[in-house]
Amino acid sequence: NLSLPEGEDPLEANILITARPPGKNVWSINLLSSGERALTAISLLFAIYMVKPSPFCILDEVDAPLDDANIDRFLHVIKEFSKKIQFIVVTHNKKTMAQADNLYGITMMEPGLSSLVSVRLSEVETYSGEEGAGEEEQVNDETMKV
Repeated sequence: NLSLPEGEDPLEANILITARPPGKNVWSINLLSSGERALTAISLLFAIYMVKPSPFCILDEVDAPLDDANIDRFLHVIKEFSKKIQFIVVTHNKKTMAQADNLYGITMMEPGLSSLVSVRLSEVETYSGEEGAGEEEQVNDETMKV
């Protein structure tokens, strides 16, 4: 539930957000756990996108406070919305990375020199004794001075 305090200027007032996580009572968002707050925020974002879609969405570590079960739910929603919306997701979560089409990483092999590594996951083979195991995959690697 979203509401504004009565009698306050709507342009100056805080937005009051309440949510009811499954099996719990209705609470102010300030009293929820970090995972519950993240799910509430993600739910609000996707509810807005259902009404007014955007061509792209940037999410910065929104999956960090989520447990594995909620990561799976989050990834399912991302997969559904990615049919119409392009996502850029900053994450350290391996499950989230595994669902991506492309991965970009920044590494610093030596001080002052950062490398950008990109991998298109559709071109990566699984190396589990299958034919072609042991062959190296082509990975784009660009080096830039920082």
